[in-house]
Amino acid sequence: MEPRSSGLQRLVREVAKFGTVGVAGIFVNLGVFNLVRHVSDLPVVRASIIATVVAIAFNYVGFRYWTYRDRDRGGRTKELTLFLLFSAIGLVIENGVLYLATYGFGWDSSLQSNVFKFVGIGVATLFRFWSYRTWVFRVQPSKEAESILVAESKKPHPEPEPKSQRIP
Repeated sequence: MEPRSSGLQRLVREVAKFGTVGVAGIFVNLGVFNLVRHVSDLPVVRASIIATVVAIAFNYVGFRYWTYRDRDRGGRTKELTLFLLFSAIGLVIENGVLYLATYGFGWDSSLQSNVFKFVGIGVATLFRFWSYRTWVFRVQPSKEAESILVAESKKPHPEPEPKSQRIP
């Protein structure tokens, strides 16, 4: 078992790396959002969805190959499927906030759209961090834990004693 401070340090590093990729992803997301809004007549939420999808692809590469590069790499299809599932839920959260602000409250100026896009990203990020680290990029067991499991599996197991038959 590792010391408590080591686990805390690992979590702090993970949050820092997740945050670094996330901040870069925010710039990608907001940049694509404003570019699409500037060069097209798409409604605000559709432009936002396009930007979110681009940021999801950017973030996957950052998370897989930097933030969580030491995590289990088995089952890439499952990993990618779970990543896309949780990212889609995050997309709904993020763009739901923007949709509510735009169509529910009529806050649709360029500044308001960017503010609520940013707020939506923040709310969705909390969900994404939890879901990615819990379900998508799973922790690999340490070499020590693996060797203990292997040793335990090789130990002979005692045969169960037969149940004695009781006569009433």
